[in-house]
Amino acid sequence: MERAPLLELRGLRKRFGEHEVLKGIDLWVYPGEILALLGPSGCGKTTLLRVVAGLETPEAGEVLLEGRDLTPLPPERRGIGFVFQDYALFPHLTALGNVAFGLRGKDRLERAKRALERVGMTLFQDRRPGELSGGQQQRVALARALAPGPKLVLLDEPFSSLDASLRASTREEVRKILKETGTTALLVTHDQEEALSFADRLGVMRGGRLEQVGTPEEVYLKPKTPFVAQFLGRTNLLHGEGRGAYAETCLGRVPLAEAAFGPAFLSLRPEALRLLPDTGEPGVLGVVLAREFKGHDLTYRVRLLAPEKEILVQEGPESPFRVGDRVRVGVVGVGVALEGEGRRVPVGTD
Repeated sequence: MERAPLLELRGLRKRFGEHEVLKGIDLWVYPGEILALLGPSGCGKTTLLRVVAGLETPEAGEVLLEGRDLTPLPPERRGIGFVFQDYALFPHLTALGNVAFGLRGKDRLERAKRALERVGMTLFQDRRPGELSGGQQQRVALARALAPGPKLVLLDEPFSSLDASLRASTREEVRKILKETGTTALLVTHDQEEALSFADRLGVMRGGRLEQVGTPEEVYLKPKTPFVAQFLGRTNLLHGEGRGAYAETCLGRVPLAEAAFGPAFLSLRPEALRLLPDTGEPGVLGVVLAREFKGHDLTYRVRLLAPEKEILVQEGPESPFRVGDRVRVGVVGVGVALEGEGRRVPVGTD
């Protein structure tokens, strides 16, 4: 039996003046799920989050939570938590005071303390925001969002203000807290690594529309459009001729994730390629133009000699090739036939 979604967005449209920011968004988020909305600045992802929160009113469409239409309700009546990008903590209140603010009832302080305990901030409950690190402020903001017991929490670029050393560890902590509490979350981010590592599913937005929704593995390994392929990490875009299980390209025969026939436009990730010495080994001849060392791996930019085309190849950190070396490029992974932008690839068996 298919589970019912907790949050349903149906045909959401929003414009500011003449500019239509959301162009008919349909999206489902399931109970206990973390879904990330990923896209470049101006794609509409933050506006979508604000519409769900009730901070913006759509021109058309519905926001449903457990089947209940929230669209006409103000933010305070939606039962949704919100963690803002800048945390929005009151500087004159302690951590405990910030979490307790807005709670009702005689047990409000006890509930606030439990929320702080849940995020590991009990020892810092009497400190003001200015006395806390960025990561600690982030956890206080999360505790404040969780304290009323919302069914859904919205996270607007929650890790963007943290330095690189804190970002990964804080992401891991917050994900653990959300999973332990069974809290459903909708996250907005422009950081590809964050979306891939944090979310159970992600939606890639472009120009007010959702281009693709799926698990991180599905969207990364099987992008549907050139935009999704390029936005979710580096890739090589190649023209080719689909022959079913493979395509003929400038790199030779490329195995395909799904069968394609006829003219094809392919995404081939840099890690699907390997560099070999120019000693007559199989592969297409090229010259190394650039070498980008990133610690855990190396990315090479290689110019193929026949036909002339620049491609990216990812190797391990100990790869010996240097700028100017003649190499051969071999295919070790699979490509994906893309759709969209006038390049729809027919798929079939004959």
